[in-house]
Amino acid sequence: MGYYEKQFTERQLRVLRMLYDRSKSMRVYTVEKSQSELAKELGITRQALSLHLRRLREEGLIRTGRGFIDLTEKALKVLGVQTQEAFVLIKVEPKLRDEAYRKIKGLPVSKLYRVTGEIDVIAVVDQAHLDEFLRKVSKIEGVERTSTHIVVQVLKE
Repeated sequence: MGYYEKQFTERQLRVLRMLYDRSKSMRVYTVEKSQSELAKELGITRQALSLHLRRLREEGLIRTGRGFIDLTEKALKVLGVQTQEAFVLIKVEPKLRDEAYRKIKGLPVSKLYRVTGEIDVIAVVDQAHLDEFLRKVSKIEGVERTSTHIVVQVLKE
């Protein structure tokens, strides 16, 4: 039994497992700012922001909680944000790997893998950030080439 499992009862773990088994995998875009901070940035009162957030919540565009606001996939569709993942395969010059890896880590990526074989790195990038990522990664010294592949359908999660 793992460390975390010892902290929960058998029933709690059963409930958690059942929730996991019935869950849908999603990417979440979260804002972790207070409503006061957001209202100030928008140049409106906190009360006005609260009204707007209530309407967005009623429409299923956001979920809110203490100190966070999550945008739903419906919100991303309304905004026209492309949410598919892109896999960017990157070949790096061996002598410059350490510095190139450090710089690639600083780019807008969801996940980054160092792999063996014909390529050195696989970057998982939200399609919405793909242009920016490709523009920046192409300027990194030591990056020899990239190959981009966009997910068109998830066959199994």
